[in-house]
Formats: sequence, structure tokens, C-alpha cells
Amino acid sequence: MADGYRPLQEDTKMADSVIVLRETPLVKSLFTTIRNKDTPREKFVLNSNRITRLLIEEALGLLSATPVTVQTPCGPYEGCTLPAEDRLCAVSILRAADCMLGEVRTMMPSVSVGKILIQRNEETAEPVLMYSKLPPDVATRPVLLLDPMLATGGSAVAAIEVLVKAGVPPANIIFVNIVCVKEGLEKVAAAYPAVRVVTGAIDPILNGQKYIVPGLGDFGDRYFGTDGC
Repeated sequence: MADGYRPLQEDTKMADSVIVLRETPLVKSLFTTIRNKDTPREKFVLNSNRITRLLIEEALGLLSATPVTVQTPCGPYEGCTLPAEDRLCAVSILRAADCMLGEVRTMMPSVSVGKILIQRNEETAEPVLMYSKLPPDVATRPVLLLDPMLATGGSAVAAIEVLVKAGVPPANIIFVNIVCVKEGLEKVAAAYPAVRVVTGAIDPILNGQKYIVPGLGDFGDRYFGTDGC
């Protein structure tokens, strides 16, 4: 495993497919800010964006590399190239992931974009696909699937199913999220073991309302200002 990655050591079934952002003092400081319920929105947005950029850089490091030799001013260098950004596709699970999508497009302006909207059926608690719009050639592209929180895993699995039905091989999907719990990771791994996950933190549990604990509350509400604060 490359330096900078921290695999899920305690579960060998998921160790190769789940990458946790290395908890440097910087990363811990950023998370402390966004987890704090008293953090003002401006700082919540700024620090969430910084974490997202770190996660996207880690996810891009998982893409297939092509060896290449270039000439430096002083001699040859054996390096590599990654797929061109206009061959990638970033798919956001609406609406919270749109904040992550904005950072992806700032980093890679020519990336292709897809959208998936999934809502929970209040009677059955099952995820229901409401809308999806994907590039017509999405099956040929590496896909960054974005959602800031991975709780029960229901929405993530439903979104991955949309991509797979569109022809995307599960091995071409990298699911990027900011905070998750093991329950959600296990559900994704059970349904689509070839999908790789890049996350900022794995929290211990879900509470009775299916919120991640300690988590950071409702990410979308805090980011977009619909939490009443």
C-alpha cells in the first residue's frame, strides 16, 4: 500500500478495498472543525472543501497508471501518466455531494459529470431512485462516486447499482466520502466487493435515527445552510 494510505486493518475482507485518509495533525484539525457543532458555516464549508480535495487526490492515486519516460533538463526520468481528466466521470449523489462535485470540477474542469438522486421510502426505509443523468459513454470511464456520508450504505449501494446497470464495471468505481461507519462499508463490500472506497474517517456506530456517531450532523444542511442556523 502506498505511503499516505491507511487500510482497514481490522477486516481483511475490506482491507484492500477501503482506504482511510492518513490522520495527520492537519487532517485531524480539519475534522475537529467540521465536527464541532458550534463551527460557523463559513469555516465548515472551507474545511469540508479542503478535506474533499485531499480525498480526491487520494482517489486519483488509485487510477491505472501508464509508465512513461520524460526528459528533465538534466536527463531522463521514469514516470507515469494517469487517465486524462476529460476521460474521468464524477457522479454526485444529490444533494449533499454537490459540494464535493464543486471541488472536483475546480481541480479538473474538464471532468465529465453525472447526477443520481436517491430518497428513502419513509414507510419501508428502503432507498428509491428518483433521478439519474449520466454521460452516454459512462461505461468506458473511471468513475468517482461522491457522497459525504456513508451510514447504512443503502443509498450508496443503490447508486452503484445505477452505474453498474449503465455498464460501468464495479472495479472502475471509486466511492469517495468524508465520514462513514463500518456498517455501511460492509453493505457496500457485500454487494460490490470490487468497488473501492476512499474515506476520511470511520466512526464507531449509528444511533437510533441512523446518524453517524460522533459524526458531524447533517452534512448537507450544515454546508448549504438549511439547518436553521
